Amino acid sequence: MSKMLVATEPRVAGFKEYEDRPIAADEVRCKVLFAAPKHGTELTDFRQMSVHVKEKYDDEWQLFLPRKEEEKGVVFGEWNLGNQWVGEVIEKGDLVTEFDLGDYICSYGGIRETHIIKAVGNYRCRKLNDLSLWKNAVCYDPAQFALGGVRDGHVRPGDAVAIYGMGAIGQIAAQICKKLGASPVIVIDPLEHRREIAVKNGADYGLDPGIVDVGFKLKELTDKRGVDVIIETSGHVTALQSGLRGLAYGGTISFVAFAKPFPMLELGREAHFNNAKIVFSRACSEPLPDYPRWNRHRIEDVCWDMLTNGYLNCEDIIFPVVDFEESDKAYMKYVDQEPQSSIKMGVKF
Repeated sequence: MSKMLVATEPRVAGFKEYEDRPIAADEVRCKVLFAAPKHGTELTDFRQMSVHVKEKYDDEWQLFLPRKEEEKGVVFGEWNLGNQWVGEVIEKGDLVTEFDLGDYICSYGGIRETHIIKAVGNYRCRKLNDLSLWKNAVCYDPAQFALGGVRDGHVRPGDAVAIYGMGAIGQIAAQICKKLGASPVIVIDPLEHRREIAVKNGADYGLDPGIVDVGFKLKELTDKRGVDVIIETSGHVTALQSGLRGLAYGGTISFVAFAKPFPMLELGREAHFNNAKIVFSRACSEPLPDYPRWNRHRIEDVCWDMLTNGYLNCEDIIFPVVDFEESDKAYMKYVDQEPQSSIKMGVKF
């Protein structure tokens, strides 16, 4: 029997045994080598703090509506934690022609010892030619939301840009902005090691919001103009408030975070006087602003190229890397209880 990492109850991770089914003709079976959880929205479900617990988003009404009694959200004891994996093909169906035994694949899915995935006509079944890039590969998901946030903020060469929150999405967004020619690129996070990693990978300044008046400092670093674009990935009300304070007149905040309710947000200050614009960015909410030229498929294709051609470097983003056998305890520690001790946890098998 194989094992997978599951949420056994709110804020408790454990293992569950499972038995793989036979594969179909258009599928491959992979032995998982590396994996990673999703530290943002997955965590709110793990803590039972998500809006999805009692409600669901209705595509027809485009509203969150109460769940019916028979509709379940997270099923504890069954929910396979994690969202990205890299594995080796160990079995293939007769219709599979694009993959061979021994090939490495990256795709979506939980942290478990094996994965069965459709390998015919599935663009999310990504071949990874260089296994040394596995840390980049498991950042496939956050890279999409980083790229979406940068695009929705309309970052251009020469723009002054600030990024709040140096988790995986913020780290990748900072790299993209710098490579686009934004200047300066300013990152904001209370954790020193996260700021240091961002600066190491190209950011110009790192600010600690617990020490400096970030809004004022953003104006100071831009000759009083303020930053042209803010990419907000932290989801904290204080970040949005200081961002509105440090934004240039007519500037844009690209709000990427899945925010919690905001108490004490004052919109009658700089936001009102400085003609601030806030756009809510979600790379998987379609149609995207630039549809039909851009859809999520195109964003995923571009991100995969960036992750595998050397454009992005996620080596410092994936830490710590823990053994699968310890991933239950590590998930509770690094994802839930002590998130300041990691950026994006990696799992090796």
